[in-house]
Amino acid sequence: MAFNRKTLTGSALLILAILFVAVVLISNLLFRGARMDLTQSNLYTLSEGTRNQLSKLEEPIQLTLYFSDKSTAEAASNDARALRGYYPRVRELLEEIAARSGGKIHLKVIDPLPFSEDEDNAVAAGIQGLPFGPAGENVFLGLVGSNSTSGEAKIPLFDPGRENLAEYDIAKLIHDLSVSKKPAVAFISSLPMTMGFDQATRQMRQPWAVYTELSQLFDLRQMNAAALKTIDKDINVVVLVHPKDLSDDALYAIDQFVLRGGHLLVFVDPNAELDESGADPENPQAAMLADKSSDLAKLFKAWGVDYARDKVVLDNAHALQIRVAQAAPPVRHLGILGFARKDLSSDDVITANLATINMSTVGYFELSKDSTAKLVPLIQSSDQSMAVSADRVKFLPDPAGLLAGFQPTGQPFVLAGRLEGEFKTAFPERSGADHLAQAKGRNAIVLFADTDMLSDRLWVEVQDFFGQRVMNAYANNGDLVINAVDNLAGDSDLISIRGRATSQRPFTRVEALKRQADTAFRKKEQDLQKELSETERKLTELQSAKSQDQAMVLSPEQKAELDNFLKRKVAIRKELRDVRRQLDADIEALGTRLKFLNILLVPLLLVIAALGFAGWSAKRRQAR
Repeated sequence: MAFNRKTLTGSALLILAILFVAVVLISNLLFRGARMDLTQSNLYTLSEGTRNQLSKLEEPIQLTLYFSDKSTAEAASNDARALRGYYPRVRELLEEIAARSGGKIHLKVIDPLPFSEDEDNAVAAGIQGLPFGPAGENVFLGLVGSNSTSGEAKIPLFDPGRENLAEYDIAKLIHDLSVSKKPAVAFISSLPMTMGFDQATRQMRQPWAVYTELSQLFDLRQMNAAALKTIDKDINVVVLVHPKDLSDDALYAIDQFVLRGGHLLVFVDPNAELDESGADPENPQAAMLADKSSDLAKLFKAWGVDYARDKVVLDNAHALQIRVAQAAPPVRHLGILGFARKDLSSDDVITANLATINMSTVGYFELSKDSTAKLVPLIQSSDQSMAVSADRVKFLPDPAGLLAGFQPTGQPFVLAGRLEGEFKTAFPERSGADHLAQAKGRNAIVLFADTDMLSDRLWVEVQDFFGQRVMNAYANNGDLVINAVDNLAGDSDLISIRGRATSQRPFTRVEALKRQADTAFRKKEQDLQKELSETERKLTELQSAKSQDQAMVLSPEQKAELDNFLKRKVAIRKELRDVRRQLDADIEALGTRLKFLNILLVPLLLVIAALGFAGWSAKRRQAR
């Protein structure tokens, strides 16, 4: 019996082993390439736009990822460790893209060691080196892509601070490799943005910096609004700046361009400060009194957008200081606004990672009550803002006058946004073979309620350096426009890709404890400063009551007051140290609880569960 039992037990184990191997082999065959994303924010799940773009690839694409694995492993700097920590996220994202490409994308990873041929190739390809190595040598984390012809594209550096846009950057690189020429961009403007003759100075004027940069990056085609009747079908994007008194034919051309899937970037303004309408050297008041607003009223109505061409947004929180006279001190202007990184949408590729945007006499957009579109804000005013008549800003002698009667609405205004929807025509009465009454699918229009932001004075200094125009940008207005055109120049799948969650998981509880401690710390500091000011006031009063020959001698009252303050100062500083110590103690206690849960409690519960299961199994065997 014992022999038979051992034989059966051994046979059963052998059969189970064979079944296990068979199941593994069959699973590998049936579920090859199958993946499951169990992360909270679906970090490894590609967006629909990326998947659609990969499905449309016709030619193979080679991607080469350069990462200094050995150098960053030996480096001790925080920057090198951050780059090394970000590398797995980049590689896993590229591997997922390659796996979803149906064999069209081939990924190669290279570790460019210092002074090697691989390092030379990385530098020649335009990959940015950072001096974070153990001996100060350059380290790399960048991507080079090439197609079957001679096309090349690159991401010089994967910045950990741009992790939420990593998928978009890679998808953009793949899109650029799948097209063979620069995107065609139609440029329509009623402002003097191009090179031409300036009637005021009687000299040739230089083009605006933003126009120069666009012409270098895109196939920019300037179009005359007065003669506009059709928009060529090879145009990817139309940039419309300060549209004034457009004919119905011009509006219809733009209308049909949008409905057939064209992408539109619009800049309107309630008060375009560089509008030369009514300019007359012999009559300066003519230009001052001329209407400097612009609108697309007929198209906006069809798209479900409300825009007041006679209203300007004042914002107390974002007001910039300007100098109205040479000898006068700078004053805050509620109509000239500056926005920092935290004020811009971090979820949209157009505004994400920009540091500073300046705007002047801005309007705002709203959705109409019956609108079916969606308005996604890119730039918003603060809740300390209100809308006033544009005439109040136009004829303003002193910016300080805007504070009179200023009453914030408590609600932000959308100064720039992305309008998304399935748009209908603004010309239902027209017909024809190519006429569209409604868009064939969803589209996106990017709207800005300001044109002054395009002018050089709000973002860049242009200087002549031995015949060359050198641009020194102090704001990101130019980057913003290029980002918008670059994004719209892609196909609809690329435009649909938004910023996504990052792999960083901050300790929210620890951050909350730090914020509480900082609040308490600042309160104690304010108490100390308040007592110091009060003590100085009392000492001054006592000093003024003394005679001149006793001015340098402390009176008993002054000495007592000073001693009391010094004692209180020591006590408050002790309380400040206690606040910091309590913070450390709270964080340490939180860490201890987490260690107890992870190291002791969970294994203990598993052991108890295992022992319980073993006891239950033993009782079942005894019952038999």
